[in-house]
Amino acid sequence: MNPKIKLHHPEAPIGPDDDLERKIAWYRRQGHEVPSRRLIKTPEQIEGIRLSGIVNTGVLDLIESTIRPGMSTAEIDRMVYDYTVSHGAIPAPLNYEGFPKSVCTSIDEVVCHGIPSDKVILKEGDIINVDVSTILNGYYSDASRMFMIGEVSDEKRRLVEVTRECLRIGAQAARPFGFVGDIGAAIQRHAEKNGYSVVRDLCGHGVGLEFHEEPEVAHYGHRGTGMLLVPGMVFTIEPMINMGDWRVTFDQSDGWTVRTRDGKPSAQWEHTFVMTENGLKVLTH
Repeated sequence: MNPKIKLHHPEAPIGPDDDLERKIAWYRRQGHEVPSRRLIKTPEQIEGIRLSGIVNTGVLDLIESTIRPGMSTAEIDRMVYDYTVSHGAIPAPLNYEGFPKSVCTSIDEVVCHGIPSDKVILKEGDIINVDVSTILNGYYSDASRMFMIGEVSDEKRRLVEVTRECLRIGAQAARPFGFVGDIGAAIQRHAEKNGYSVVRDLCGHGVGLEFHEEPEVAHYGHRGTGMLLVPGMVFTIEPMINMGDWRVTFDQSDGWTVRTRDGKPSAQWEHTFVMTENGLKVLTH
């Protein structure tokens, strides 16, 4: 634990009648990292993000109802594009920093950012992460699901299930006026307890007015560290959990695809959340 980071003080003014700015200022004076005002979304902005999330969830529901052995990942990409634009929205990944497709499709040892292709055909026993991000009326949402294609091995099934548990446990650990590090500490503890490792080179992130905002949400670490979590903040939690070692490689040929270094499978689940006075509320499913 970083000794320069001060943990939550029991006398911090966090009562319901205290002004939000005063609360944040108290933590700032104690040396904590606190969010800028822009990271605290207005009710109108949160509603815009929620509506974007409805389209995003609809995309994933469509994929869940149709994904099957023999389908190419390019077919998934076309479905994502068609559904999104037919609902008046834009696929956020398309042309984002040069990404060529509307969705990320990551199979087995591909951790994330897999590029859809007509040459990549889903087969019995695969596990695949489909990562969808949507822009609606200028508001961004972001979520991913794991899909098990046909009959998968018990080892892969357990990895998928534990990774979903990591997302749930990480979300439960996030409390108003807690810290980002609380999320990662909870996820790391659960993953390692089950014999898995947590990818450290990639993280969750703030989202809403842009595709990627502060804070970075690491899925490992220590409680009481990182940025203060304040009602109105919107961010993703998206643990990437490996069956083997946590280390990854970045494909130099396409500039995007991330794989496990040891070639063992990886899984990921993701939601967009808003912090409320009572804890996290999910904006995507």
